[in-house]
Amino acid sequence: MLNKYARAFFTRVLTPFAAFLLRRGVSPDAVTLIGTAGVMAGALVFFPRGEFFWGTIVITLFVFSDLVDGNMARQAGISSRWGAFLDSTLDRVADGAIFGGFALWYAGTGDNNMLCAVAIFCLASGQVVSYTKARGESIGLPVAVNGLIERAERLVISLVAAGLAGLETFGVPGIGILLPIALWIVAVGSAITLAQRVVTVRRESAEADAAAAAAAQESETA
Repeated sequence: MLNKYARAFFTRVLTPFAAFLLRRGVSPDAVTLIGTAGVMAGALVFFPRGEFFWGTIVITLFVFSDLVDGNMARQAGISSRWGAFLDSTLDRVADGAIFGGFALWYAGTGDNNMLCAVAIFCLASGQVVSYTKARGESIGLPVAVNGLIERAERLVISLVAAGLAGLETFGVPGIGILLPIALWIVAVGSAITLAQRVVTVRRESAEADAAAAAAAQESETA
């Protein structure tokens, strides 16, 4: 849901900036690569040290590249399968870095094996949720379900919580608990979303197989 409405809003807001980059000769692929590098740096440099506020600031500055590169490609009329592939692939890399950063914190100074495991589950389940849709579509199914928590929700919930939790280092007491709560929400929501997509693919595949069998039978009797 967030992906649908937030993407439309920020696309309108960022259109002038995308046009500015095109006029300066910047390519959409370059924006994709720089954005991913920035997100990875914010997550893997700051999060493992517990600097959640500054890490979130850095990530937020670069995460909008996911909207800017596509906007640039559409404005320039150069949308391509390669661009879509690169964007989707690097999205997975960026997501992995974010939750990997959380896992490194809890495996180290954060000293909480349970939350380290939850962060790793968030990382893995997010990748699998994306894979189920891509794999279903690759075998000709519509996968007509979004699910409870998609990529936009995972990022917003985890990054907002991380940014607020980082305020604890500025003297705001008790706010650090928000990050563990957010990770549990993302983990449970991702598991539910995965189940929703698996059930949908099973139903759609059964319907497609039944339709194909009926069409084959009809052609034999014709």
